[in-house]
Amino acid sequence: MSFVTDPRTGLQLLELSHVWGLGAPSYPGQEDVKMVRSVKHAQHGVLAWKTSTSLHTGTYMLAPIHLIQRGADLAAISPDRFFGNGVVLDVPKGSYETITAQDLKKAGAVREGDIVVINTGWHHKYSDSLEYYGEAPGLTEDAAQWLVEKRCRMVSVDTPFADHPLATSMGPHRGGPQMKRLAGEYEKATGLDPKKEHGKWNIVGKTLLGAGIPLIIQAGGDLDEISGKRATFVATPWKFEHGDACIVRFVAMVDPNGTCRIDSGKA
Repeated sequence: MSFVTDPRTGLQLLELSHVWGLGAPSYPGQEDVKMVRSVKHAQHGVLAWKTSTSLHTGTYMLAPIHLIQRGADLAAISPDRFFGNGVVLDVPKGSYETITAQDLKKAGAVREGDIVVINTGWHHKYSDSLEYYGEAPGLTEDAAQWLVEKRCRMVSVDTPFADHPLATSMGPHRGGPQMKRLAGEYEKATGLDPKKEHGKWNIVGKTLLGAGIPLIIQAGGDLDEISGKRATFVATPWKFEHGDACIVRFVAMVDPNGTCRIDSGKA
């Protein structure tokens, strides 16, 4: 297992984030990440970057306000949502496939209040490519509803959307299609009608965010190392008023010795 061990507590920490920076993949229709060194070591003895970016890049968190009018923004989400126990569900999926409630049930036991991370294997394809953004698997409405019924604290996927791409603006929905060939390629590859199969716009995102469940999109890193296992997870966004999204560092922790305790809070 690729982990870092904390020398004081013995906790093993695993990275679940993609590397972020210049060249990070950006969604079709969005500008690329732009970065310049506004202050340089050779000139001033210090380094400082200036960036212009969509906050929907890399591994990022979505707040309810992203899809739910008057929903909670990042600043309003209770911090207890960002930290807790949960499970990584191993649900391997290929191009254009869906993740159903039955798939989630078969993948492992989800306890009420868990943080649920879904590993489809798609994080290995993370790139600026037609395949990554267009052919990614996505959750179905019944899968989202099942996660709501489990009162999940937070949900994460290793794909570019919680929904199937054809249920987003990548396909023929509002603002789209950002990938003009996608619907035709899907129909040719599957023999299915994209409007019939994915006719509801962002229904998974709306279901989960509508229930107040924050989402982490594009998980990656050492996700495979902890797939199918339980862990404690943490990811905190900026306290961003009116913020719908934020790039985050996502980490899993396991305690092999079962002895770790946090401080009491007393002086």
